[in-house]
Amino acid sequence: MAHIALHFAVPWLLAVVIDKDRRLQTWLILVGTMAVDLDHLLADPIYDPSRCSIGFHPLHTVPMVGVYTLMMTFPFVMGRAGVIKEDSQRRVVFLLGLGLVVHMILDGVDCLL
Repeated sequence: MAHIALHFAVPWLLAVVIDKDRRLQTWLILVGTMAVDLDHLLADPIYDPSRCSIGFHPLHTVPMVGVYTLMMTFPFVMGRAGVIKEDSQRRVVFLLGLGLVVHMILDGVDCLL
């Protein structure tokens, strides 16, 4: 139960730190990345409290964590190169990547315990 609470609390703390003026919108984007857990529906059983998600579910693999990390850096690189012009687009891609990386970190912590 604490694990699930962290998936809401940590994004809230990040939202407050990243953008106090738009913290609710930021938090909703970060929490929206929990949709990555839909890949749990492919597992049998769907929920196993003793199973480590990292490396087991398709969207929780190391290559995907690399993709999520690139999502965090891509908006800044492309923005400087002039490919992405709107700050709102860069912000959303960054927040999606951040939310996914934070999600994987929180799931990874469960694997250590």
